[in-house]
Amino acid sequence: MASHKSAEKRARQTERRTAVNSARRSRVRGSIKKVEEAIKSGDKTAAAAALRAAQPEIQRGATKGVVTANAASRRVSRLAARVKAMS
Repeated sequence: MASHKSAEKRARQTERRTAVNSARRSRVRGSIKKVEEAIKSGDKTAAAAALRAAQPEIQRGATKGVVTANAASRRVSRLAARVKAMS
């Protein structure tokens, strides 16, 4: 356990940041899952709409440091390619 004032403060800050980052990561994963479900259902318009909603969420996760910028870009690119490939 923390035994200095500064260490106690850092512990509180870490706890708050962990909760925020966990929520952000969950939002990113949820948005990706919605796109994948729309792709699986075969509805191209729903998949495109889900992708439009998910893209800013994924990029925001990259901006906030929840996922790396390259990983976010790769996920958006792969989802877009899958939506585009739907007939």
